[in-house]
Amino acid sequence: MLKAENIVKSFGGAAVLRGVSAEVKKGEVVAIIGRSGSGKSTFLRCLNHLEVVDSGRIVVDGDEMVTTGADGRAVYAPDKQLRKICLKMGMVFQSYNLFPHFSVLRNLTEAQVHVLKRTRAQAKEKAMELLSKVGLADKADQYPCQLSGGQSQRVAIARALTMDPEILCFDEPTSALDPQLTKEVLSVMRELAQERHTMIVVTHEMSFAREVADRVIFMADGEIIEQGTAEEVLGEGRSDRMREFMG
Repeated sequence: MLKAENIVKSFGGAAVLRGVSAEVKKGEVVAIIGRSGSGKSTFLRCLNHLEVVDSGRIVVDGDEMVTTGADGRAVYAPDKQLRKICLKMGMVFQSYNLFPHFSVLRNLTEAQVHVLKRTRAQAKEKAMELLSKVGLADKADQYPCQLSGGQSQRVAIARALTMDPEILCFDEPTSALDPQLTKEVLSVMRELAQERHTMIVVTHEMSFAREVADRVIFMADGEIIEQGTAEEVLGEGRSDRMREFMG
């Protein structure tokens, strides 16, 4: 479903990703963990083309997003093809990124109408179906400022789902939430995992990684240090480096 090979990314001469390679299979939930500054969010943003890589190769559902040219620099697919590839990826951000001047319903319909070319009626039907799924159908006419953080994040998840992505990406979706609101959001994510949505989740929630993830990737200093099943990476036989990270 997704393959990243030898991804390199620097900011201002400082290396953030140092040859990161990973693969995600269809229907798989992959949790990416690590300390702040380890490169995990940057890696996720590179997979979504929210950051431009310096070099490496990314293939999404058989379509090549970027490869490395003879000069060692990244070469991206033509714009039209790149937009098509990026539509296969849905992104849920830490800070929700809802449009504050749009109602909840309009936050879920606007991209459907303008990008997917659905009619307003089709977009509304899809939006209401997904708002019901995350338990927020009664909030359709409210605005983001009227929602709790947990409700805002559930709206953001529903919005990502309206675009029918092949892969759902989450960038620390609960880090700004208190424990009760975190529980609300993780409940929705668990349900999506049970439905076998392909998911890549950057998270500090070790319980989610243990219980839900098919595989766990542990990053440090811009590199993947370990990857494997949750039991292999987080279980009793975990490495000293992982024990130190988990305290």
